[in-house]
Amino acid sequence: MKVGIFGGSFNPPHNGHVNSLTTVQKKMGFDLIHIVPNSQNPLKIPMDGPANEHRLEMCRQAFSSYGKAFSISDIELKRGGKSYTIDTVKELLKEYKSSDLFLIIGADNFETFSQWKDYKKLLELVNIVVTTRPGYQIPETEKEWPDYLAPFVADSDFGTLELTTGRSIEFITLNDMEISSSELRKKLRLGRPTEKFLPLAVESYIKTNSLYRVSKEKISDYRKFTEFCGQVLFDKKAIAVRGFDLQKMNTMCDFAVVASGTSTRHTSSMADNLVKAVKDEFNIYPMSVEGVDEGRWVVVDYGSLIIHLFYDFVRQEYRLEDLWKEGVEISMSDSKVPQKSI
Repeated sequence: MKVGIFGGSFNPPHNGHVNSLTTVQKKMGFDLIHIVPNSQNPLKIPMDGPANEHRLEMCRQAFSSYGKAFSISDIELKRGGKSYTIDTVKELLKEYKSSDLFLIIGADNFETFSQWKDYKKLLELVNIVVTTRPGYQIPETEKEWPDYLAPFVADSDFGTLELTTGRSIEFITLNDMEISSSELRKKLRLGRPTEKFLPLAVESYIKTNSLYRVSKEKISDYRKFTEFCGQVLFDKKAIAVRGFDLQKMNTMCDFAVVASGTSTRHTSSMADNLVKAVKDEFNIYPMSVEGVDEGRWVVVDYGSLIIHLFYDFVRQEYRLEDLWKEGVEISMSDSKVPQKSI
């Protein structure tokens, strides 16, 4: 047998996932692909979203019309905690041989594969299939290989790398769809059309179960929530923290905060700390976090409040505040710093 493994958050599963896996299944001649929703990606900030059982069922709905070629596995959801691929592979090796298993990853994950837990062991235990992703291309020459890979390559020929571990890496070019789960979540939250991006069964399931609607049960006052987030940023030495009430403007959110960090590392650290502080205080995660890997412009989306964290020099280029002139600025000051008397 040839058996594929494909993991992800599937929050939600979309046509990009379906296109990728059905293409890989045909080109590789897989007998079966295990689709594995994760419990928590250890390399990403946790996101708000449907309960595990909903993500699992949405995957079933997305691939329900493709017969027995796809199996939806709850192995990582049952395990709980942070989901490490090496643990899932070891579990599947109880049923399959190493030569039969193929881990399917996107070109973006291929570039950062050395950050995965026990990645060298993974290169021993499973074959790898790398697919294109929007904005990422598969390497065509030896010079384009990631640095971590060079010691493992024994031979290369016609889009296949033979590894010193006895395993192989195959590269597949897809007819990529410009879509991401984070963008889909925004569209769903705002009630915008999604039929081009979601399998019909998944779209119906989301509507039936009222998924991705902004819950105001835990945040009853978004102005106070905005002020809370501002104080968290002050606590992390953010620069020029400004808040805006945008309810009278036609924008994607009702409130916005913009702040600067002294470096890209500082900016990413502020985002991490903010997510943890909000989770502790309100027991919610953001709907999406973008840009945290680079740290130049990090966007933390809490629905009615969106927080923009810039490396200070980048902020000066975009001048977001100019777009919010018709909004009402919220006075933001560090409550822990004594105010000077006049």
